[in-house]
Amino acid sequence: MGGSLYKFRSTWHVSAAANDVYAVLERLPDYPLWWPQVRSVTPLGNDTYELVCRSALPYELRFTTKQAVRDPVNRVVEATMTGDLEGFSRWTISVDSNGTSATFDEQVVATKPLLRRLELVARPAFKANHTRMMRDGERGLRTYLAGFRARLD
Repeated sequence: MGGSLYKFRSTWHVSAAANDVYAVLERLPDYPLWWPQVRSVTPLGNDTYELVCRSALPYELRFTTKQAVRDPVNRVVEATMTGDLEGFSRWTISVDSNGTSATFDEQVVATKPLLRRLELVARPAFKANHTRMMRDGERGLRTYLAGFRARLD
């Protein structure tokens, strides 16, 4: 694994019902509707998707993700990842004092050759890129959820 291992944790706070947040976060094909850096999600069958993501830096990440856990009772969605990123990601959604918290945990190894070559000098930029992507995702989710309940009613 070496220096290409990345561990991320982000917690988003949204003023929406926890079950609504879970419903949106488990629907991977809809991510490009609200998360600007998720450029495409292609269904491959059997809860497996190919994702293409791109943030501020001039490279794309292409990987296959398999939804390994979809637990609406405990509001957990977890997926394995292979391709430019190898590892897992997990959403854990819970009620908090202001609405709902959605915690994103990710542990991946960057396998994309460009990322591995630039690892020593560009690691801080890669982390900043991820931080921006997560900030924009939280904003997008808030906006999307504002109309989500209205569509269900």
